[in-house]
Amino acid sequence: MAAAVRNALIAEDSRIQAKFLEQVLVRAGFAVRVALDGEAALQLAREAKPDVVISDIEMPRMTGYELCRSLKQSPQLRDVPVVLLSTLADAEDIIRGLDAGADNYVTKPYDPKFLVARVESLLQTPLTFAEDDLLELSVTLGGRRYQVKSGRQQALNLLVSTFENAVEKNRDLHRSNEQLTLAKEKLAQTNTQLESLNARLTHTNDRMTRDLHAAARVQRSLLPEGNLETPSVRTAWKYTPCDELAGDFLNYFMLDDRHLAMFVVDVSGHGTPSSLLAVAVGRLLTPNASATSLLVRNDPFTGRPVVTPPAVVVDELNRRFQMSMQGELYFTMAYGVLDLQTGELQYVSAGHPPMVHMSGADASFLPNTNFSVGWIDDVEFEADRVILRPGDRLFIYSDGVTEAFQGMDQSQYGDDRLLNMLRAQSSLPITESVNNLFESVITWCQPGSPVDDVSILGCEFGPGRADSSDRPSG
Repeated sequence: MAAAVRNALIAEDSRIQAKFLEQVLVRAGFAVRVALDGEAALQLAREAKPDVVISDIEMPRMTGYELCRSLKQSPQLRDVPVVLLSTLADAEDIIRGLDAGADNYVTKPYDPKFLVARVESLLQTPLTFAEDDLLELSVTLGGRRYQVKSGRQQALNLLVSTFENAVEKNRDLHRSNEQLTLAKEKLAQTNTQLESLNARLTHTNDRMTRDLHAAARVQRSLLPEGNLETPSVRTAWKYTPCDELAGDFLNYFMLDDRHLAMFVVDVSGHGTPSSLLAVAVGRLLTPNASATSLLVRNDPFTGRPVVTPPAVVVDELNRRFQMSMQGELYFTMAYGVLDLQTGELQYVSAGHPPMVHMSGADASFLPNTNFSVGWIDDVEFEADRVILRPGDRLFIYSDGVTEAFQGMDQSQYGDDRLLNMLRAQSSLPITESVNNLFESVITWCQPGSPVDDVSILGCEFGPGRADSSDRPSG
């Protein structure tokens, strides 16, 4: 006789994290339902009682604490174990969880096997609610008094999970202390050789500086040579790295006589590893039909170049650059192919800030629903389509634009400011619009400078406004 399928309910407002958790539980044999906020999760639980609820804490409309409390106050649902996903940044989190009736904590980021083991353990010890089994506790923490009434098994489960998290953090601390001790011993040995090593270090630094300059030149080769100006399309771009080597790059070029390719890539992190991955990806994104190019392939029967669909391009990049094989580095990208005869844009936005589509002075974000490249090996990327009318504009940018910090109060540039800026520039030529947006971001960061690479790529389809400058904007 086959074992009964166990039902899990996820409450998580992040679609990406919810999808990841759903895959973990499905592989463990659970039937899974997903709600994007606490109220929706409570409704699903009332419709069909789950075997376990796994909830994020910070969610719109109803928090994880409020969801847990509502479940525990329901006679029909109070015996359903609830696991809260938390950073455990404050001791008050534990009390609030106990006060809400939570059965277990799992600390983010979590090991999927550890999470499944916690869930299995809870399901093997069903909760009971005999009145004489309840504990009534009065706890004061941070100037606030909590009256906690909880079952003994619930309290034990929650405290054990808290203890396990504390033990793991303590192990991390011991490992760090051991590494620090070894580092101190090595430093003591190195100090005796400091004078000779200083000379070697100077020589090495000079060589590294030359290598960095050479690497920077290679990265600049991934950027466009100038702007594209034809009767059917105009492009403009601006780019600045925050360090010597960058994780961002952008480009555009004709794939054949009617298809224009455009993309912005943003590799996670900074420094040499990120820049090396950026160069490796950039070498595959070329308009020349060859065995290595992903964008254009030669038809084996006709020998003519064929444009590769954007979803196939990103699928192949995801297969080649899994983060587990790239030192935990991944990258986001927005890649589009514009048909200059029909105005159809096919694009994939993989974990990247959404493209902005402008029709006249109306600016809006295009849909963006895919994972970042390298996160999950078996995910299939989906392409979206939009028809550009003559005069329409498209803007692709990196998160260094919207997440640029203001120098004084550290507030972000933000999506609304981006859209308002582009709307205000709608009557200007595309080059001026891109230049002004770039200068607005740089000014926003003053008196400091951007802490992330800033990349902006603009495209105007069909007959447009006369440009006041023919100079490249990059």
